[in-house]
Amino acid sequence: MMRWSPALPARPGCPHRRLRRLLGRELPHGLTPGASTFRPWASASFVGARHIFPCALAAGDREQVRRALHGRLNAAEWTLPGHIVADVVVECDADPRTLRIEILTVED
Repeated sequence: MMRWSPALPARPGCPHRRLRRLLGRELPHGLTPGASTFRPWASASFVGARHIFPCALAAGDREQVRRALHGRLNAAEWTLPGHIVADVVVECDADPRTLRIEILTVED
């Protein structure tokens, strides 16, 4: 079993970088992605990762942007060879100018 560490390189085949590029295409104007992180995730049946993307909101109603982005990201077609996007959540962060996007991927 591979231990996870922020200092170790991503697991072979981890889709984090590709997911970040695809997410950048889906973000509306005025929403800027920050430093992203990921951590391994597993259940009894699946192995994958939780990908967390904080985003800075330049202007606008945060809740309205959150709802629209949540719908848009859940409807998006994610092309990740060897992985499936299992869940997408967009949440308001403690800072009123940020949103947090969390994407759960599982190995196919």
